Amino acid sequence: MAFAYVSGNPALDLAGTLEHRRGQRIDLLRSPVDLERWVAGCGELPDRVRADAEALERAVTLREAIYRLALDRLHGRPFDPASRAILNEAAAGPVPVPALTDRGLRLSGDITAALGHVARCGVTVLADPRARLKECGLTDCTRLYLDRSRGARRTWCGMAGCGDRVKAAAYRARQRRRHAGGS
Repeated sequence: MAFAYVSGNPALDLAGTLEHRRGQRIDLLRSPVDLERWVAGCGELPDRVRADAEALERAVTLREAIYRLALDRLHGRPFDPASRAILNEAAAGPVPVPALTDRGLRLSGDITAALGHVARCGVTVLADPRARLKECGLTDCTRLYLDRSRGARRTWCGMAGCGDRVKAAAYRARQRRRHAGGS
């Protein structure tokens, strides 16, 4: 089970750890070890954290709050007060500590600091009226992402996965039309 970090924001990437929300859901955060692996792979968070069942529950609660708030933003609705309170409470938590190493920046902190950083990233993106927040255009994908493409023409969350599927389907459709027209 691999995590995708294609959303352009750690909060949106956390929201993407529950895949296919409109169909057969796939929860990528099923255990504390999964949460530890997600945090380590994120790149913007402390890479060595320990999580327990309580931390996993807080992460899933934060994930669902971020997703609801992002949908509210996408659909021009007022933010859900309960979700907003969850996000703001997590954002008020401790901050990961940066350190300069020979390899560059290294962040340290516990799981609470990591989730606090994710929440602050969520606050930042959801409060920015210029952020081009979108939901993947592939029918069964519900991943949210920031469209930073020129002209804001990006229609799927990431090239690997959804983008490949869209392009492969378009290619197959062109081939069918070409063969149907030549028969």
